Order: sequence, then C-alpha cells, then structure tokens
Amino acid sequence: MKVSTVKGARTLALLLIVSSLVAACGLPRSGPNKREILSGASQKQGDAFVVPVNGHVSRAAATTPAFGFSRTFRDAGLMGSDMIAPGDRLGITVFENVRDDPLLGNAGQRVSSLDQVEVDGQGYIYVPYAGRIRAAGQTPEGLRQAITRQLQDQTPDPQITVQRLAGDGSTVTVSGAVGAQGVFPIERPTRTLAAMLAKAGGTTIPVSTAIVRVTRNGRTGQIWLEDLYRNPSLDIALRPGDVVVVEQDSRSFVALGAMGAQSRIQFDTQNVSALEALARVGGLNTQIADPKGVFVLRDEPAEIANAVLGRKDLSGDQRMVYVLDLTQPTGLFEARDFTIRDGDTIYVTEAPFVQWQKTLSAITGATGAANQVANTGQ
Repeated sequence: MKVSTVKGARTLALLLIVSSLVAACGLPRSGPNKREILSGASQKQGDAFVVPVNGHVSRAAATTPAFGFSRTFRDAGLMGSDMIAPGDRLGITVFENVRDDPLLGNAGQRVSSLDQVEVDGQGYIYVPYAGRIRAAGQTPEGLRQAITRQLQDQTPDPQITVQRLAGDGSTVTVSGAVGAQGVFPIERPTRTLAAMLAKAGGTTIPVSTAIVRVTRNGRTGQIWLEDLYRNPSLDIALRPGDVVVVEQDSRSFVALGAMGAQSRIQFDTQNVSALEALARVGGLNTQIADPKGVFVLRDEPAEIANAVLGRKDLSGDQRMVYVLDLTQPTGLFEARDFTIRDGDTIYVTEAPFVQWQKTLSAITGATGAANQVANTGQ
C-alpha cells in the first residue's frame, strides 16, 4: 500500500512538471517577443516592412506638422487704427461760433456733444441738421470733414471733433486656452495676432504645446505659438470678424512593453525623438527589457515609405516597423535622431532570458507542489 502511494505521488509530480513545460509557451508576458515581430516582416510574407533605423531612415521618416499662415493671411496689411466700421460707436462734438442762437444747442451753449453715436449696419450715422452720413470706411478725420460740409451752410464756421470709441465694428473673437476669452476691438495697440493674444491675457497652457488657429472668411490658418513668439515676421495683421482659438497640441504616442510605464503620452514639445519618448515613460525596465528590441510601429504614407525603402512602387499607407538596437555603438544616437510622430506605438520586447526565468520558476513551483503532495501522501 505504501509503495503504490509513493508511485502515485511520483506520477502526479511528473505530470505536473510535464504540464508546466508544455504550458511554458503560454506564460504571462507583456507582448510578442522580438522573433515573433520579425517573423511578420514583408520579407517573410508578412504584412509589415521591418526596417532597422539608421541615418538615412531617420532623415527620410522625419516629418512634423507644417504649420503656418497662407499668403492670404500674410499679405493682409495692418488696418488703419482709426478706420470706422459698422457697429462702432463715435463721440462727436460740435463747437459753434454763435452764442445767442446756436444750431444744435440752447441759447448761450456753444458746445454740443453727441455721445455714443452708433454706426448702423449699412455704415451710416445720423447727425441733427446734417442728416445721414456715410461713416463706415472713413477715418475720424474724413468723417469730421463730411459733417463740417453738411453743417457749414447752417452755422458759421463750425468746429467739429470725431472720436472713434470701442465698438462692435472692428472686433476679433478670442477663445480657447487664453486668460480672458471674449470679443475684443481692433485698436492701435492690438492690430496684430500676437498683440491681441496679449490683450486676451496670454495663454493658460505651455507655449511649447500651444497652437493658434485663425479663421477668416471661411479659411483657417494655424501656427505654433512658440514659433510666433520666436519669429515676429510670422505675425499677421487682424481683420474684423477674425476668430482666434488657442488649443493644446493633441498629438500623442503609445508606450507598451518592458518599460518604466505603459500609457498614452501627450506631446509636450513640437518634436519628440525616440530617445526622449523612452525617457518620458521611465526608460527601459532594466530587469526585463531587451535593448535590442525597441520597435516603433507606424502607418507610413506611401511617399515616405518609398523614400525609406528606396522604392517607387508603393501606394497607400504602409505598415512600418522601425527597429532600434540600443546596444550598437551608434544606437543611442539613432534613437536621438529618430522622430516620433502622432499615433506611433513604441514597444520594447522582453529579453530572451526572461521567459526562461519564468519557465524555470514555473517548473520549480510545480516540482515543489508535487513534492508536497508526495509527502502528504506518505
């Protein structure tokens, strides 16, 4: 009876060990290993081009969003700071040389003020005894002369002043990540985009990730705010009705595998290299990562794919797997020069010995369990 019990325990232990060995291929891991990824190369009848990264590849694949305003925006000159537009409000003052019986005021009142005179939708204003006068498109000086001509036949040598007040005519809407959203008049200090953004309180997000969009007459242009500040020549003149929106860069990449963290990472600068991307997730996991197995997965436009592969026959988006080997003498330089793009997936494989460790651990655990069962049986 005792012998059969021992044999049964040994048989059970053997079965457990064999089961562990068979199940080794299904042990937990963070994703495919390097061999499995390389097996999917188009060179092996797979559906992706596997490309080792070198200087040529980095240059051919290095593209970033080309932001900038079109000629339509750039060629618009500065508005006359005093140009009157429909919706503006004006302050008009008339000085008459008649004391006893002035045209506009009461007896003894030589100065008459017309405050908050609004330019109507058709661009006209109404001045007593002068009638409707075209104001839109004129400067305050031009309008002053027009009113003088209308009144000088009715009151001797009238002296008139016209002041353009802030109104609804020449305005710009500013919204998004700014200190103060609202509708702002285009005035002498705020005739350009950069000046208007300052008027709106600047941005509430980092300048390095801020994008400024300007919509005018159905057309939209955009620019990196950082570029706008660094290069004043990129600044543009504003026009009535412009809509300015400041938004944060929405680009991101995904980090997976044997790294310090696995997550979706937002871009925090215009350009991010593979080396910077690895650093932002804590670098490689020194316990399990394979420095020869750093992959960047991307759907590449045909134009770039052809340039990378030295071909001319590809059309449509191509699945590309870029391989970085950080153990090479220039590996870190290649990672520094390779540009990460929106939607990229960075994946780091586990080192080959990691699966062996897991297998040995499983076998050891199974053997210990078998021995415990055997001892219990005895």
